[in-house]
Amino acid sequence: MTAIASAPVSAKSLSSSARSGTPTANPPAATPATAPAAPATAPAAPASATPDADADAAGPATSVAASSAPVRAAAHASGFSSYNLTHLAQLEHEAIFVMREVAAQFERPALLFSGGKDSIVMVRLAQKAFAPARFPFPLVHIDTGHNFVETIEFRDWLAKDTGGRLVVRYVEDSIKSGSAVEEKGPNPSRNGLQTVTLLETIEEFKFDACLGGARRDEEKARAKERFFSHRNEFGEWDPKNQRPELWNLFNGRKQVGEHFRVFPLSNWTEMDVWQYIARENLRIPSIYFAHRRRVVNRGGTLLADTPFINLLPGESFTERTVRFRTVGDATCTGAVESTAADLAEIIQEVASARVTERGTRADDKRSESAMEDRKKAGYF
Repeated sequence: MTAIASAPVSAKSLSSSARSGTPTANPPAATPATAPAAPATAPAAPASATPDADADAAGPATSVAASSAPVRAAAHASGFSSYNLTHLAQLEHEAIFVMREVAAQFERPALLFSGGKDSIVMVRLAQKAFAPARFPFPLVHIDTGHNFVETIEFRDWLAKDTGGRLVVRYVEDSIKSGSAVEEKGPNPSRNGLQTVTLLETIEEFKFDACLGGARRDEEKARAKERFFSHRNEFGEWDPKNQRPELWNLFNGRKQVGEHFRVFPLSNWTEMDVWQYIARENLRIPSIYFAHRRRVVNRGGTLLADTPFINLLPGESFTERTVRFRTVGDATCTGAVESTAADLAEIIQEVASARVTERGTRADDKRSESAMEDRKKAGYF
C-alpha cells in the first residue's frame, strides 16, 4: 500500500487571538520544546486564582523561593533538571516523548482527530515533536453525520492550515453497506456506531497505532487504560489484560492484525488542557465559548436544537446562553449554561466546576459501564 502522506508543520500553525475556526493572518508565538532556564533569583509570584497558569506566563521558577537560588544554579550548572519545569512543561515533554515512541515503534500510525480541544492540543504536540520535519501520520476523522457544523468547519480549516492529510470516513457509509445498523427509539444516536467505521478505517489503511486525545481524568474506564493500549485482531480492548508500563518503557509488540491505541494526554486534566491552549494561543471551535442557542432539557442534559433531535411529548426548545465542554455528536453532547466568553473565563469556570467534563454526555449515561462497554468493542 502506498505510504500515507504526512503533515508539514505550518508557518501559521494553530495559533491566533481569534476564538473561532475562521483563519486569520496572525502567526503563532514561537514556543520552544523545553522550558527556558530560570534566573538565579526570581520575584515572588503574585496571588492568583489560577497559580499554575500565572506561573507558566511569568516563568518556570517564579513560585520558588529566592533562598533556593543556589540549588537552582547548581542544577543549571550540571545540566538539564526537571526541578525548574512547570507542570505544563512536564506534561508536554511526556506527551512528546510518547509520540516519538510511536513514530519509532510503529510503521503506520494515525492521529484520531475529532475537532475537539484535546485533539487540537494533540496536533500542536505533534508539530513540536517532529519539527522542523513533518509529523509522520495523517489526521483521521470518523464523521457520524450528526456533528456540529462549527466542528466540521474547524476540522477542515485546521487540516488546510497545517497542510496535513485528512482522512474522513463516514458512519453513513457503514450503515448503507450493512455493517452498522441505525438505532431506533426516542433517543437514537450514532455515537456507538463510530466503532464499526473506525475499525473499518483501521483495516482499510492498515494502521498499527492510533493516537488519541483521551485522558484518565475524563471517565473511570479511561482511567484504567495504559499509554500504549493493546487491541486484538478484532480491535477489542481487554481491561484485565494490560501490559505493565514501568517508568518510560512502552511495549508496542503486536501480532499481525493487532494494533495499539496510544494516549499521550493520559496524565493531563481538563484544566491542564485549557491552560495549555491559553499558553499556546490555540484556536478552538466557537462552540466552546458562551453563545445563545436553542436547547431542550432532556433528563438533565441540554441538547441543542439540530435536525437530529426530535422533541418528545411535553418537551420544547428554549433559548439560553450556553457553551459546550466537550465536542461530540449533537444527539448526545449536552451544553452547560455559561457566560464564559474567553479562555480566562473558561479556566476560571473549570476551576470551580462541580460536574465532570463528561457529565454532560448523554451517551455515558445509558448505563453505569457505558464507556467501558464501548471501549471493549473498539471505541476510541
